[in-house]
Amino acid sequence: MVGKNCFAIASDRRLGVQLQTIATDFQRVFKIHDKLYIGLSGLGTDAQTLYQRLVFRHKLYQLREERDMKPETFASLVSAILYEKRFGPYFCQPVIAGLGEDNEPFICTMDCIGAKELAKDFVVSGTASESLYGACESMYKPNMEPEELFETVSQALMSSVDRDCLSGWGGYVLIV
Repeated sequence: MVGKNCFAIASDRRLGVQLQTIATDFQRVFKIHDKLYIGLSGLGTDAQTLYQRLVFRHKLYQLREERDMKPETFASLVSAILYEKRFGPYFCQPVIAGLGEDNEPFICTMDCIGAKELAKDFVVSGTASESLYGACESMYKPNMEPEELFETVSQALMSSVDRDCLSGWGGYVLIV
């Protein structure tokens, strides 16, 4: 979700196989650099593999260009990597959030073959996406300050995962 010169990215902590819970402390939000994060919902092993490939590509970009990747560029990279594997896809739905030029927030999400969905307010993915859409639409206000954004995202996440039996076990909210 986007605020005034800031963004929030959040996830639940559950790792499960169908209805069986395997872990309650699984990391789904990963740091690419100080102003760019990616959240990977979906199959846990695919999320970890995709994250490792993205870190590798970002480090190559840093060596070649001598700067960090812009969020728009990173979104195109993620889309290309996912599309490469379209016949045997990574079962992940990435959410990319970052601060671009002049600390302008950028958010987007993709399906498992890399089709981008850009937004100016919020994006969601995962098993609780239907209830997250409703909660975010009802709670979102433009130009929220970081404290208000944290509270809004936390409330939306907790109310949504309570309605979905395949997600939960706490939440992780990051404000940049």
